[in-house]
Amino acid sequence: MQFDTKIAVLLRDDLLAWQRLNVTAFTVSGIATLPDVVGEAYEDASGRRYRPMLKQPVLVFQATREQLREAYAKAVGSDETQLSIYTEDLFSTPHDEANRAAVRGVRSEDLNLVGLAVRGRKKAMDKLTKGLVLHP
Repeated sequence: MQFDTKIAVLLRDDLLAWQRLNVTAFTVSGIATLPDVVGEAYEDASGRRYRPMLKQPVLVFQATREQLREAYAKAVGSDETQLSIYTEDLFSTPHDEANRAAVRGVRSEDLNLVGLAVRGRKKAMDKLTKGLVLHP
């Protein structure tokens, strides 16, 4: 199946394995809230039903701090992309409300980004991820 959009997760390349997984899970959950991103529920041969998941593949990239910042600038500056972010402060906050307060307390240009999830038109996403390496 062909999609006219792409979903990408960009992870800072100095994160520990558990941090990469955590950032991926949280940022993708933000993308899953967008309309028309999630498919139908799954059902196995026994009739047991499972929650639906994203309809399209997610590409995971690693990026330096500078590359992540550049991709963030492109994403927020485009009308064709939508994003969720994860900052380093969120590793030490205990719950959702504290997470939002930690982000709200920092100006956009000063956010210490460790990861992003972005969905957008293919052309915009290709520009945003140009030069990045897929996560090994």
